[in-house]
Amino acid sequence: METNNNQNNTQEPIKVSIVGASGYTGGELLRLLLMHPKVEVMQATSERNAKKLIKTVHPNLRHLRPIKFTSINDLVACDLLFLCLPHKTTMEKISQLKQLAPKIIDLSGDFRLKTKEDYQKWYEHEHTNPELLNQFVYGIPELHKEDMKNANYISSAGCNATCTILGLYPLIKAGVIDLKLPIIAESKCGSSEGGNKFSLASHHPERTGCVRSYKPTRHRHTAEMLQELSIPIDNPNNAPEDNGAEQKPNIHFSATSIQMIRGILTTSHVFLKPELNLTELDIWKIYRSTYKDQPFIRFVNDRSGIYRMPEPKILTATNFCDIGFQKDPQSNRLVVISAIDNLMKGAAGQAGQGMNIMMNFEETLGLEFPGLHPI
Repeated sequence: METNNNQNNTQEPIKVSIVGASGYTGGELLRLLLMHPKVEVMQATSERNAKKLIKTVHPNLRHLRPIKFTSINDLVACDLLFLCLPHKTTMEKISQLKQLAPKIIDLSGDFRLKTKEDYQKWYEHEHTNPELLNQFVYGIPELHKEDMKNANYISSAGCNATCTILGLYPLIKAGVIDLKLPIIAESKCGSSEGGNKFSLASHHPERTGCVRSYKPTRHRHTAEMLQELSIPIDNPNNAPEDNGAEQKPNIHFSATSIQMIRGILTTSHVFLKPELNLTELDIWKIYRSTYKDQPFIRFVNDRSGIYRMPEPKILTATNFCDIGFQKDPQSNRLVVISAIDNLMKGAAGQAGQGMNIMMNFEETLGLEFPGLHPI
C-alpha cells in the first residue's frame, strides 16, 4: 500500500471513546481501535450492558484489554468521539457530546445530508439540529480526503451508499454517462446490515434461505447517492470549456437481502454517451486516473478463475472496495459491479480511515488486513 510520507510518526496515542459500542459496528470499531498503535480506547458505552466486560458482547475481543462498558452519562473528555447511536439519537445528543471532544466521527445517518428538507423527504422526520449539518464532512475519503484533513466533524457514509457511489463516481466525474437516461442500481446485502437487534424478519426460520427485496424503492441511502454524485464534470481529457457543467444523475436504487452475514454487492446499470465511442480500455483509464492515489480501491477484471468480478465474501473484515465492470457489446450499457464489507468499508473501517486522515496518521494504519481465503 502507498503511504503518506507527511504523517506524524512522533505523535502520542490519541484518547478515543465509542458511544454505542455494543452493536456490530461498535464491536468492529473496538476491534480496530484496540489494536491501533496510535490510539488509546478510553471508554465504550452501552446502556444495557453497563459495567459488563466488552467480551461478554464481543467474544472475539476476549484477549484484548479488559474494558467494561460504561453509561453515556459517565463519559469523560477525550480527543475524539466515535458515535454509533441509532438514527435520531445523535442529533438529539450532539450538543452534549460536542462538549466532550474537539473531534467527532458519527456513524449514524443524522448528519450525512446537507439540508433539513432532505431529512424530511428521506427520513420523514424533522432534523433537530439543522444548523450543524454543514459542519460535518461527508465521510467517503476517496471523495473528500482534503476536507477531512482539516475537519472537526465527519459523518461516516451509509454502507449501500458507499458501495454504489464508489462504483459510479469516476464515470460521473468524467462526464461520460448519458444522464438523460436513468441509472439503475441494486445492492445484495448481508443480514448484519440490519444491526444486532432481533426481529421476526431476522428470526432464523424466516431469514435463512431468503432472497428478500426489503427496500425496492425509497431507500434512505439513495439521498446520499443523489447528493454526492451531483457533481460538475472534471475530465482532464476535455477541453477547459467542456468541464464544470453541473450534473444531476437520476438514480433508482433497490436493496435485496440474501443469505449472507457480511457484505454488499452492488450492480449498477448506466448508459454511456454514444457519441464518445468509449472502449473498455478507455473506461479503465477513467477509473485508474480517478483512484490512482486511493489505497483501499482495488480493480477486478480477471480473465480466468472464479473471482473474475468483485465478490464480497473475500472482503470480509477488510476495508477494501473492489470494483469491476463489463460493457454490453450490443449497446452503450455499462454494468458496474462494486463490493465491500458493510461493517468495514461501509462503517467501522471507513470511520477508522477517516480518523487516520483527520489525525494526520498514515491513512492505512490499522486497516491493512487483506482478508481470508478460503472463508
